[in-house]
Amino acid sequence: DFTHVRTREGWMYVSFLQDGFSRRILGFVVATSKTVELVSRTVEQAASVRKRVNPTFAAEGVIVHSDAGSQYTSLAFTEKLLDLGFAGSVGRVGTAYDNALIESTIGLYKTELVHRRATGWDGREELELATARWVAWFNRDRLHEMLGYFTPIEIEAAYVQQQGLPSQAA
Repeated sequence: DFTHVRTREGWMYVSFLQDGFSRRILGFVVATSKTVELVSRTVEQAASVRKRVNPTFAAEGVIVHSDAGSQYTSLAFTEKLLDLGFAGSVGRVGTAYDNALIESTIGLYKTELVHRRATGWDGREELELATARWVAWFNRDRLHEMLGYFTPIEIEAAYVQQQGLPSQAA
């Protein structure tokens, strides 16, 4: 999903893709418009993260869930998912609960980063850098109650160890 942030340069749109198991944010993109390219680049980034961590990553069984916004229901986005080997899943129109995980994460993003900036945001570059830092902190350091007070990176490392898979860098 994505959200909007007011800056002195105008509205910026921040798209996120999050792993439903580990809660790890795998991709984010900051852009000046809320187009199909915004969400497509986020999915590409997430696939790239998985391939960088695990060169044998196969998209088989990966489901990308989204709301029913026009960006996610477009032919171009559907083709992007197919190109990457992902299956798409779209929530019901007007039902925020179908997308509750990412909606909750966006709420945390706004509370923990965006709204804490009393002076506001200058523009895209500043917001993008701050978002990158927040995502790194969220994945590596932020303890999550739903994960038993572990971080997303710790959950993924434990899963790899449990499965007897080769160790991977975070």
